[in-house]
Amino acid sequence: MTSFTKAAETLGTPKGRVSTVIRDLEKELGVALFHRTTRSVQLTEDGRLFYTRASDLLAEAQELKTMFDSKESGLSGKLRVDMSTELARSVVVPALPQLIAAHPELELELSSTDRRVDLVREGFDCVIRFGSIVDETLVALPLGRLRMINAASPDYLRKYGTPNTLNDLVNQGHKMVHYNSNFGGELTGWEYPDKEEYKSILLPGAVQVNNVQTYHECGLAGLGIIQAGQPTLAAHIERGDLVEILPNLRPEPLVAYLVVAHRRNLSKRVRLFKTWLEEVLGPYFV
Repeated sequence: MTSFTKAAETLGTPKGRVSTVIRDLEKELGVALFHRTTRSVQLTEDGRLFYTRASDLLAEAQELKTMFDSKESGLSGKLRVDMSTELARSVVVPALPQLIAAHPELELELSSTDRRVDLVREGFDCVIRFGSIVDETLVALPLGRLRMINAASPDYLRKYGTPNTLNDLVNQGHKMVHYNSNFGGELTGWEYPDKEEYKSILLPGAVQVNNVQTYHECGLAGLGIIQAGQPTLAAHIERGDLVEILPNLRPEPLVAYLVVAHRRNLSKRVRLFKTWLEEVLGPYFV
C-alpha cells in the first residue's frame, strides 16, 4: 500500500474514513501500525504481525462459512494470485474460461510479473513459483516437475545446422541466448543431463537478456538457441516458428510450487485452484 488514498479508492470509501479507522485501531491496540511519510505509508513490524494474523483469521472465517459445502458447489469470493507473465499468457489465461464457467461467482485477481512478490505485504492468497523456494517462512506445495526443452528458429538452424550431439554444439559453432536476471552476474551455461546429474557448458552468445519474454523473442529472431519450459514454447513450435532440438539432452525439469504464506491460507478456493492448476499444467509435467 502506498497511501491511504489508494486504499480508500480500492474500498470505495472516503479517505478520511480510512484514516480515522486506522487511527482508532492504533489507539485501541496501543501500537503504531504504519510508518507515515508525505509520500508513502508502510507497515511497521507490529503492523506486519497484526496484518498476518488478521489475514489468517479472515481466511479461517471464510473457511468456516464454506466447510459444509458439498464438493460440487462452486467457488465464490475473491482469490488473488500471482504468477510469471509467460505462464499466465501461454497456459493459464487460455484455460481460464473453463474455470470461470465452472465457478461464475469466483472473483479472480490475476497478477503476472517476473519479480518476487511479497505474499503478506501485497495480500496474495497464493503464488506460483518455479525452482527453489528461498524463503523458509513460506509454505510451498509441489504441483509437479515442468518439462524443459531446447529450441531454435528455422532460420538459425539453416545457418548453423541442426545439432544432434553435445559435440555438435561446439563443432558447428552454435550460439546461445544468455539469460541473467542480474546483469554482471556469472553466466549460466547450456544445461544437459550427464548420467544421474546435470552439467553445463558455456556457449558463446551475442545477446544477454534479463527478461523471459525478451529471451523467447531472441530465440524467435534467430539470435541463438534457448532453453525454456515446454508450455511457454509449445505454441511457437506448433506454428513452426521454433524447432525443438536435442530432445535427448533436455535441461533439468523445474519443480512448480503453489506457495502460500501459512497453512491457514489454504482456503477452499486455494485448494481447488491448486487442483485446477495441476490439471492445466499436467500435460507439461514429466
